[in-house]
Order: sequence, then C-alpha cells, then structure tokens
Amino acid sequence: MPTEKLTSLSLPPERRRLLQWMAQTALFSAAPAWAARSASSDSALWPQDSRVPGGVARLSLGPASARPQVTAAEAEVLVVGDMIEWTALVGIPLAATPGEQSVGVKADGRLRTMSYTVRDKQYVEQRLKVSPKTVDLSAEDNARYEREAAHLKSVMATFTEPPPSGSLHMRVPVPGRRSSSFGLRRVFNGQSRNPHSGMDIAAPTGTPVRAPLPGKVIDVGDYFFNGGTVWLDHGGGLLTMYCHLSQVDCKPGDQLQTGDAFCKVGATGRVTGPHLHWSVMLNRAMVDPALFI
Repeated sequence: MPTEKLTSLSLPPERRRLLQWMAQTALFSAAPAWAARSASSDSALWPQDSRVPGGVARLSLGPASARPQVTAAEAEVLVVGDMIEWTALVGIPLAATPGEQSVGVKADGRLRTMSYTVRDKQYVEQRLKVSPKTVDLSAEDNARYEREAAHLKSVMATFTEPPPSGSLHMRVPVPGRRSSSFGLRRVFNGQSRNPHSGMDIAAPTGTPVRAPLPGKVIDVGDYFFNGGTVWLDHGGGLLTMYCHLSQVDCKPGDQLQTGDAFCKVGATGRVTGPHLHWSVMLNRAMVDPALFI
C-alpha cells in the first residue's frame, strides 16, 4: 500500500505554526534545566555555603558573557563558574555583624548590588598558657610586630587571575588531630586576644606539610607570633597560610602542585607545642578551612 511522506509543508498553516511554537518552547524551557544541572554539579567543587562570621557565602550571579567583577568592602571577590552560571564565593570576616550584608556586582557593563544575610554564631572560648613575653610585649617586640603587620597587610591584599574551572576542595596539608578549631575566642594568660583565625593540626616537629591546591609561594618569613610562615596564592584572592614551621623548603615565586611538600611542622612563634596552624583567606577575610575539605 503506498504511503505518503508527511512533512511540515503538507500541514495546514495553523497546525504548522503550532508545531513551531511547541518546538521553540521546548528548546527554551530545556536551557534552564541544563544550566541548573551544570550549576549543581559545579557547586560540589566549591567550599560549603556557611553564612556566618568566618564563613563563606556562595552567591548565584546568573549568566554573563564574561566573568563578573564582585567587590566586598572594597576587596575583590573570587568568582567561579562559566557564562551559563557564575557564582561569587564571598569570605565573611570573623568580625562581621550578623544581619544584611551586600556586595557590588559588575556584569556585562551593568552595576548592581546583591544582598545576603549573615547569621550569628557563638564560638567557644579557649584559655591557653604561653610565655608571658608573647602576651605582654616589650617596646622592641611591639615595634617588630607592627612592622610585620604592615608587611602582611600587603601580602593579604594579593589578588591574581582566578584559578581555572575545577575543584577548590582542599586536601588537609598534614595528617594529625585537629587540636584547635577555627574561630575560638582566645584568652592567653588570662588576657583576651584576637579569635583563632585558622585550624591547628597537632603533628610532630619535622612532619612534611603538603600543598592543598596548586598555588604560588608569595611570602616566606619568621614572624613574632606566627614563627616560620609560608603564604600560598591560589588565585582570585584565595590564599592559604602555614605557621609555626621548623623548616621552609620553598621560596617566593615557586609554583606548587597539590601534594607537593614545601615546609615542615614546628613549634616556632607563640605556641604551646608542635603543630601546624593553617589559615584560609578569601577577599582578605580569614575563613574556616573546614569548609574547603
């Protein structure tokens, strides 16, 4: 029996227009679902969203033809993703006041403000006994501290090309027990001091410390409080710091890959015993390293 090939041209005009409309609707409705799947899979590569002082806010910026520029308190913010869906990873300072916060966004030539809410978090108090001279500083030691603080301010302002698309999850730089958590309200010899701005990992002196992500060594020094110290730049304002080191096996400018050993655990600076102090910084704000592992 002969058959007749059915084409859109053989349909009545009204039917043809209906089919065209249905095809266009299906095409455009599929795009958001694909973008959502892409954003969902990408988000598993980034730090946890924790909108508290010392946390990270993951803010969806939507699509843009090029990477948007985002600022928080005049500091540039790391933006990840692609032209389908960009996401800002905003570091929230430990001193942030709970409530509404905002960032400035420039995308495709347009400026806007994006708001988000920071929740309150009460960190535990920790009391420590250390050498009195590291709490009540002499005039000479205080002058040294102020010089070091001025230098480190410039180090912490480092902002280079954001890292290529990929995982920002970090490997723990040294095996061992977490002896002090991030954010602890520190009391040294009965005197309140700044909150703990990193994660302490107890390990024997001489234990190799390994890079948690690819990065560039941007600072090496022996500091009054931090002792032997190395800073790594991972791009886009994402920095990491390693303190109280007994040995440094790198120099500024060295490029490291994940897992490269570059220093060793020690007990230098203001400490109660050998351990690694590990800090993570986003847009000049110290944030909880646990969000990245």
